[in-house]
Amino acid sequence: MFGKLEEIEIKFEELEQELAQPDIFNDQERYKKVSKAHADLGDVVKVFRQYKAVAQDLADNKELLNDSDEDIQEMAKMEIEELEPQLPSLEEQLKILLLPKDPMDDKNIILEIRAGTGGDEAALFAADLYRMYSRYAEINKWKVEEMSSSSTGSGGLKEVIASIAGDKVYSKLKYESGTHRVQRVPATESQGRIHTSAVTVAIMAEAEEVDVDIRNEDLRVDVFRASGPGGQSVNTTDSAIRITHVPTGLVVICQDEKSQHKNKAKAMKVLRSRLLQLEQEKAKAEEDATRRSQVGSGDRSERIRTYNFPQGRCSDHRINLTLHSLHKIMEGELEELHDALISHYQAEAMKRQGE
Repeated sequence: MFGKLEEIEIKFEELEQELAQPDIFNDQERYKKVSKAHADLGDVVKVFRQYKAVAQDLADNKELLNDSDEDIQEMAKMEIEELEPQLPSLEEQLKILLLPKDPMDDKNIILEIRAGTGGDEAALFAADLYRMYSRYAEINKWKVEEMSSSSTGSGGLKEVIASIAGDKVYSKLKYESGTHRVQRVPATESQGRIHTSAVTVAIMAEAEEVDVDIRNEDLRVDVFRASGPGGQSVNTTDSAIRITHVPTGLVVICQDEKSQHKNKAKAMKVLRSRLLQLEQEKAKAEEDATRRSQVGSGDRSERIRTYNFPQGRCSDHRINLTLHSLHKIMEGELEELHDALISHYQAEAMKRQGE
């Protein structure tokens, strides 16, 4: 491990020297590439240097135990007691930092939320989840752009698709994919009975044109007139777009914009991300090669997380974690949940590496 760390530090210093050259700014593509590579190595180099400094201090103080001055020996003992516990902790951090990185972690995402089992109550919870992710994005200073939505008369959402752009969005939200179950008393329930509903969430890394090769001959593009709830016309021109990717059968509809070109651009962004996700799923032996495997069917029995409102708790079933802070979570304070999920999957990855 330490041989690899030495190589990383040398590479980091080479990149640092390259960034110090004035002429690098003349080639912006090169500058971006070198800056990103430098930043990617920064965290591991920082911890490695800290580890080496602590190890050196420890060695120096162990030598001082042989000093003829008893006061110096005593001071050295105190330093050793303080330094020794730091090394295992720093070593553990280094092991985590050396784990293979998900190449999608730096990407923006396409978020899809769909109401599943539970009728109007599921649609209302879909709207609550969309607000939760929007608040989380706001906390992280990310940008949310709604791309498509289908609402209900009660203020719920049958479906919403949005893009979220910012720093390492996919790395933070990738564990949100799956079925989210809610247990609460609906506003329409006169008997005060708790109902269980389900909502599916899909998190897809936003694909760029270079990530996915889409041939024009594989696309069928239909143009039609956009309409609002109940068939009410919201547009007098044929601006709504339906794009079908013939080889996979994927269909994307976008009608929120008044411009046909804007709707087509948004639809293509969603289509690229869905196709990239399909490629990712095929590449992973432990996952099915369909998008449905990620989000489930919306049935009550398939769930990654339960939001129990009467008890004010949120339980993530993948890691057996229950937090009694549901109000804060629904306000977008997801950090504690995400930290626990990241730690769990890092530990799993380390276990696999050790096998």
